[in-house]
Amino acid sequence: MYVIACLCAAAVPLAHAADKAPAAPAAPPPAPTEPKPYTETIPGTKITFDMVYLPGGKFLMGSPAKDKARGKDEGPQHEVSVKPFWMSKNEVSWDEYAVYTAEGTKKLLAGDDIEGGGPDAISYPTPPYADETFGYGKNKQPAIAVTWHAAISYTRWLAHKTKTLYRIPSEAEWEYACRAGTDTAYSFGDNPKTLGDFAWFAGNSGKKPHAIGGKKPNPFGLNDMHGNVAEWTIDQYDAGAYAKAKADELPVVLPGNRRFPHVARGGGWNDKPALLRCAARRLSEKWWSKQDPQNPQSIWWHTEATNVGFRLLRPVDEYPALKGLKSQMKPESPY
Repeated sequence: MYVIACLCAAAVPLAHAADKAPAAPAAPPPAPTEPKPYTETIPGTKITFDMVYLPGGKFLMGSPAKDKARGKDEGPQHEVSVKPFWMSKNEVSWDEYAVYTAEGTKKLLAGDDIEGGGPDAISYPTPPYADETFGYGKNKQPAIAVTWHAAISYTRWLAHKTKTLYRIPSEAEWEYACRAGTDTAYSFGDNPKTLGDFAWFAGNSGKKPHAIGGKKPNPFGLNDMHGNVAEWTIDQYDAGAYAKAKADELPVVLPGNRRFPHVARGGGWNDKPALLRCAARRLSEKWWSKQDPQNPQSIWWHTEATNVGFRLLRPVDEYPALKGLKSQMKPESPY
């Protein structure tokens, strides 16, 4: 039932009523603004990184049975719905990661406990016992050979610094970002013959990683989603995870305290085309730290995973299951 309010003209002298200008129409409410891409600066530095906005949507996760390169753990295909988020345009570079390691070294020299002192403490990497770049250099090179634990811890540190929630993507979010609305093996189609336009891999890398952003981006504007370095995701590896996925839930396998295995996506500079497909999954393994002479071996650095790095994600609306996400890994954690 609507109530209509009336103003009685007889109650107002006609001369005065005629002098009054008609009321201006009410301004319409402002249109909602869609989140935009932006550039973040790490506080206290001139180091920046770019974030690209990705609208939410649905997609088929995994690879079809007709894909000859399909791994046994890439099916069954299942529909997944993801919320909108921002993702870093590039893989995290040494420029960015070095700010984190330098702060940790400063704390170590000051006698602080860089492994953290409580459940909400920010943890810092122990200094590597050798050149962490493996001779490939820093600057715009992607940070490599960092463990899953290190990637998770870096994002917590970055969130603390910027007062903005950053983390690494789940497998589902990563694949959605890589596909960028496509349903082909790669974001540019099914034919790997054009892979060299979009990726550094075994066929063109010269046996080394390359500076971030040197190839064509995918349709979402993200660089190096195929190749250069494989990228960590949140998920603990489960070969049968897709068969357990439920509709309307983000399919993420939350990790425990074990060092291995976790999932890396996208393939790296020394991989063949099959491992660079959108659906290809790679599990981390103990041999990734084979040459680490420490006992226990480092939870921060790998000695063999020179083709593994990571990129950032910022959720628009975080999933309840991922709120407060942090690594449970410790030096004494089981393999």
